[in-house]
Amino acid sequence: MLRLCYANNVCTFYSDIKFPWEIEMMELISQKQREREEREKRESIEREKQRRKQGQELSLIRQKLQEDEMKKLAEERRKEKLEEKLAKQRVREKIERDKAERAKKFGGSSSQESLPVEPAAPTPVPSSPSQEPPIKREYDQCRIQVRLLDGTSLTQTFRAKEQLAAVRLYVELNRKDDAEEPFVLLTSFPRRVFTEEDMEKPLQELGESGKEACLF
Repeated sequence: MLRLCYANNVCTFYSDIKFPWEIEMMELISQKQREREEREKRESIEREKQRRKQGQELSLIRQKLQEDEMKKLAEERRKEKLEEKLAKQRVREKIERDKAERAKKFGGSSSQESLPVEPAAPTPVPSSPSQEPPIKREYDQCRIQVRLLDGTSLTQTFRAKEQLAAVRLYVELNRKDDAEEPFVLLTSFPRRVFTEEDMEKPLQELGESGKEACLF
């Protein structure tokens, strides 16, 4: 089928029939285009591989640099410890030399010289029991027995450093007789009536520690 086209008084013939060489050329163009697309795809994949490879290599390089830096710091620390140890050793050696020089200077030049014999210390003569000073014992607690007006008694152990007021408080809390009746603390022998001023004193100061004291 032929078509006519007039342009500028020129008649041009067009035909829908394709010649073999045209078909071959179009196929060649399509093939080249496919090859180009495949090549670009392969190149893109290769670039991505290279990028990942370079990233891994860069990560390995950074890791190696860190390891080298840590090794360097460890080596420097080891050298510092060694230098510190040697410095301490030198100081100890100097001290030993100074000791030896002082001993040589003040102890005499000849080791064969006899040392003066010190007189034997006199043997102490044991004194008689009457001459020994009495040993004052220290007690950390005392046992107090309080006899109440109704004939009953309260017994309790207190620390020697506790005040006499602790004994009075114990009696106030545990007495079974007339709880509202006031009372005083006293000893029968030697007779002593304890005052409010005595309540602030520790038992050991009042002479009640280390024994069983009876209060009324």
